[in-house]
Amino acid sequence: MEPRPYGPFPFWPAPVRPRIEWPNNARVAFWVIPNIEFFDLREPMPGDNNERVPKEKAKIPFVYSWAHRDYGNRVGVWRVMDVMRRYGVRGTVALNSEICIHHPEIIQACRELDWEFMGHGRTNAVRLNEMAPEQEPGAIAEVFSTIGDSTGSRPRGWLGSGLAETWNTLDYLADEGLQYICDWVNDDQPYYMNLANGRQLLSMPYSWETNDVLIKSDKLSTDEFEQICKRQFDVLYREGEQSGKVMALCLHPYVIGAPHRIDMLDRVLAHITSHEGVWVTTGGEIYDYFTKRYPEERFNPNVGVKS
Repeated sequence: MEPRPYGPFPFWPAPVRPRIEWPNNARVAFWVIPNIEFFDLREPMPGDNNERVPKEKAKIPFVYSWAHRDYGNRVGVWRVMDVMRRYGVRGTVALNSEICIHHPEIIQACRELDWEFMGHGRTNAVRLNEMAPEQEPGAIAEVFSTIGDSTGSRPRGWLGSGLAETWNTLDYLADEGLQYICDWVNDDQPYYMNLANGRQLLSMPYSWETNDVLIKSDKLSTDEFEQICKRQFDVLYREGEQSGKVMALCLHPYVIGAPHRIDMLDRVLAHITSHEGVWVTTGGEIYDYFTKRYPEERFNPNVGVKS
């Protein structure tokens, strides 16, 4: 898209939108996004001091920072799978495509659980807005191809590594057949994005608030993050009586999968799934239902059609 002061969608205040009704009169569509990521030992790790110096001067390998993240794939993700399985919660994996190459065992386990896969870049050590512009379309195409070959289906959704985009990212994603995007964490309901040449994407509610990276970035305790997740759900559930909302729970196995944190995930899922009127679902299922029930001509402030 062309650089602009606002996004490729109309501003639409929440109180004046048509009512959203989820299946079986659910108040909240609840989806869980495990971010299963690969970090190349030859690259600076996101968030460490090496990111702030030229790559040629970075201290690589930075073993501690890398190994901390590798714990998620070796140990943490398996704990996360066990807890989610107990509550019948299927994951919508934000997947670095390098996982398909280096850790196919994880892909197989996700498929056995009938989890969905979104694109999440090639590796979280390299983001789209950090590469040369001419490399971006090929990098995106490679992610779609690798995940498609490994899992049997091309990604329908996308979460950028670091939620990073360039002005061209949405168009390149649409070129690959993308249906929904999670980078724009500005709403509790899906909405349509309009791209060039009449193409369209659905913005899917993801969250920076109920995201376990806050435990690291904001130095939250496990108990504090648990209360954030429960309170987020409680408010969305209350508001969802008037119009359906989406709650995303965003997880990183190297964070939530630590022994002293995993029981917190158990308690959060127990709290949410104990309520009536919760649609425990996936990104693809939300997309299919919303776009069929609320096509853009019925869910667009410029059209003015009521529910």
